[in-house]
Amino acid sequence: MRLILAALISGVLASSATAHDFWIQPSAYRVETGSRVTVSLYVGHGEARELWDADIRRIVRLTATGAEGVVGLDGVMRQGGQGDLSFAAGGLHALALETSPTTSELPADRFEAYLREEGLTPAIEARRRAGTSDRPGREIYSRRAKALVLSGGPSVQDEAIATTPIGLTLEIVPDRNPYANDGGPQGFVVHYEGRILEDAQVELIDLSADEQATAAGLTDAFGRVVFDIPTAGPWLVNVVWTKPLLDDPRGDFETIFSSLTFGR
Repeated sequence: MRLILAALISGVLASSATAHDFWIQPSAYRVETGSRVTVSLYVGHGEARELWDADIRRIVRLTATGAEGVVGLDGVMRQGGQGDLSFAAGGLHALALETSPTTSELPADRFEAYLREEGLTPAIEARRRAGTSDRPGREIYSRRAKALVLSGGPSVQDEAIATTPIGLTLEIVPDRNPYANDGGPQGFVVHYEGRILEDAQVELIDLSADEQATAAGLTDAFGRVVFDIPTAGPWLVNVVWTKPLLDDPRGDFETIFSSLTFGR
């Protein structure tokens, strides 16, 4: 499996990013405490980048986790994919967003190509075993996104905030606080349904030059992948995973797209 996915990764890096990618991008990742921050939701990359303009009611969770606990941000985002907020306390804050599911159907050839590009081996294998690889692909998909924003100076809770999962179904968790990283390798652990996820394809994207991924790798037996992040600026890490559904009229698979953004 690892050899097959490693070969696929080179193809992903050579191709343009798809609109499947979705992330939270604040106007700055280091802000003054109490100052206004504009938060944007984006899909796509490079020339295809655009604000997420789906029905705003599809956002079912929007929170900020900081030294003072979890704060609900219901109503912050406006239709069109932007909103404004401020942080009353200093230190690191983890913004988290979740959308409700929607459905998608693709012709067999496009669906199989998409599964291979994203490294979605559970769906590839399920379709192969069932003899349905030549049939259209139906899935239910939803999105999860996190952004780490530093308000004012650092606090003693920052490491815990950065490295503790906050309960997203599919979640990317740094193994150390990126804002305290002195420029060495940065590890990330992928969690899926409360457990670590092995053999998931993870991409690293420089949001200041985002036509294609900067690097990609597979999570190991501990759910971890490590990247060298060469420059300062805004960075995106993303992952996709899926599972087969049984007797669900909405689709054959449940797919989740998840991302993490931060500044260096």
